Amino acid sequence: MNTEAAARVSSIFIYPIKSCRGISVSQAPLTPTGFRWDRQWIIVDSKGKAYTQRVEPKLALVQIELPNEALLEGWEPTKSSYMVIKAPGMNMLRVSLSKPQQIADGVSVWEWSGSALDEGDEASVWFTNYLGKPSRLVRFNAESETRPVDPQYARGHRVMFSDGYPFLLISQGSLDALNKLLKEPVPINRFRPNILVDGCEQFSEDLWGEIRISKFTFQGVKLCSRCEVPTINQETGVVGPELNETLMKTRSDKVLRPNRKQEGKIYFGQNLVCKDTVSGGKGNIVKVGDPVYVLRKVSSAAEAAA
Repeated sequence: MNTEAAARVSSIFIYPIKSCRGISVSQAPLTPTGFRWDRQWIIVDSKGKAYTQRVEPKLALVQIELPNEALLEGWEPTKSSYMVIKAPGMNMLRVSLSKPQQIADGVSVWEWSGSALDEGDEASVWFTNYLGKPSRLVRFNAESETRPVDPQYARGHRVMFSDGYPFLLISQGSLDALNKLLKEPVPINRFRPNILVDGCEQFSEDLWGEIRISKFTFQGVKLCSRCEVPTINQETGVVGPELNETLMKTRSDKVLRPNRKQEGKIYFGQNLVCKDTVSGGKGNIVKVGDPVYVLRKVSSAAEAAA
């Protein structure tokens, strides 16, 4: 193993409600499904299907606040612990972090369906008014449900309501390289990573098959293929096409994987799973400033799983 750190963690982000605005945090506890609180909630329509920014870009403007202590190791909510939700033109909504009692059946995210915990009528009315269509806020029910990661890439791992994998890592160098090509530079929030690292060459993360952050080993399981969400300005909710047009010229499968089957995909960032068992024990925290060591890598993006 290279004893010199390849990079350092420069930011950590969690997204408590899928497709709503993320929170930048200085540390985050690891759980078997990703960082604690990450994508633990979704907003669903009257049929239980998840809303995402792809269909409802206004979700980008929904801000979430958690209690400061929610990211301390071992912290458990009390009856007076709340998640605070704000959006333009709306009164503040407070959602208790204690587990709700109601069950919502037939909730679906992509290929997965199951039951979830319903956060009740006040939250439902709030999101229904904000989106202008029937909506409910539901929480992942970890006691009764599991949502496995695609076994083709990472057998035995699971997530809550993330799109596919527990962690997404991007380097500052990659964002800087992309911004040099764009007429209007974009912030990292367009790509909704969990871990931003700095100090490495652009697109180094494409090659990282296995890394260590602090004392934890992460496996790079798949280059992250991107949908249209990065084209949505996270400050305004307005869509602009330039970003994906530029990525198509520089980061498509045609460019990165010319000898593989072409599917018209574009890639930015690396999906990770944590290889260590992180239940219960002490010290299961990743912090801003933690060094990143590369344990194993491939020689080109064409060799990486995607």
